[in-house]
Amino acid sequence: MSGLKEIRNRISSVSSTMQITNAMKMVSAAKLKKAQDSITATLPYSNKLSELGQEYFSLY
Repeated sequence: MSGLKEIRNRISSVSSTMQITNAMKMVSAAKLKKAQDSITATLPYSNKLSELGQEYFSLY
């Protein structure tokens, strides 16, 4: 019967690992979304800065 107990322990361990992995995926997805939102928020400033740079260098 010790084989059955080992299998149950292994199943429990794998289940626990799956829960931890899923939680880590959720955290990383939230961090990625936050980073993408930050990049999207800076695009207008980046575009304007690029435009100003082109205007400046076209004068010379």
